[in-house]
Amino acid sequence: MIIFYIFIFLISCFLLFLSGKWLISALVRIAQYLGWREFVVAFITVAFTASLPNLFVGITSALHRIPELAFGDIMGGNLADLTIAIALSALFAKGLVGLPAESKMVQTSAAFTMIIAILPLLLILDGTLGRGDGIILILIFCFYLFWLFSKKERFTKIYNGEKLSIIKSFKVFIKDLSKIIFGLFFLLLAAEGIVESASYFSESLNLPLVLIGILVVGLGNAIPETYFAIIAARRASNWMILGAIMGSVISAATLVLGTVALICPIKIVDFSPFAIARFFLIIVAMFFLFFVKTDLRITKKEALFLLGLYIVFLITEILMRNY
Repeated sequence: MIIFYIFIFLISCFLLFLSGKWLISALVRIAQYLGWREFVVAFITVAFTASLPNLFVGITSALHRIPELAFGDIMGGNLADLTIAIALSALFAKGLVGLPAESKMVQTSAAFTMIIAILPLLLILDGTLGRGDGIILILIFCFYLFWLFSKKERFTKIYNGEKLSIIKSFKVFIKDLSKIIFGLFFLLLAAEGIVESASYFSESLNLPLVLIGILVVGLGNAIPETYFAIIAARRASNWMILGAIMGSVISAATLVLGTVALICPIKIVDFSPFAIARFFLIIVAMFFLFFVKTDLRITKKEALFLLGLYIVFLITEILMRNY
């Protein structure tokens, strides 16, 4: 059995490499073909797709009348996105500047991301994230999309004419579009394989159940966008990194969570299992916005700080659960 899971793990790693390579090159050409910014293309494709596992888990848990599972799932995923995904992409970015974020659109999106990450925590303070709250979350998601596309300069970009001549052919556009579809499919498949194999290895090593849950759920949800962000950082496609990660947080906390609440209101009687994650998510979201606003970038030192926050979160979770 262990040989089977080792094989699954190795195949999944290979699929991650292959899909990441396909996605970056295809998305860049698609952005050039459409005349859109890489941020917007990555937001629509990678972020939406990375949120699909959250959506499937959320709908399934809602239909089984345990929607609080989706709430914890999204909290863990967003926490990992704003720490691990952001930190690793900044650390792997070429040069010494880290992850640039000087664009006004990125600055506004960063503020929106912080608010959205915290909003579900505020809406559920009364113990219920009801259908009315779900409608509010979905409307906020629609409002962000409207804002993003309301002014042409926010999502359009003029590319070098020589580059455009390479991709003007509609046939090439269709080819790149198919690469994106297959790349996203393999990315999700690889993430699922890594999560399943990691879960098996953790149980085989008799690690605490809480540690398995935190690592598998939190890190597992962040694998697609994290790996995409690292590959994009190595290729200096910084706009795509921020579009994918911010988009993943925004989509999960509004569209996915709102859909779950519409199907089955989320009622949480005891907040203690979520207390630590909720506290750290608020702190991380605030630091993320602070770093983006002050330096107009996520520096490598700030990336290490965010990574350290996630490690402290893990240690705190383990110690408090054992206590």
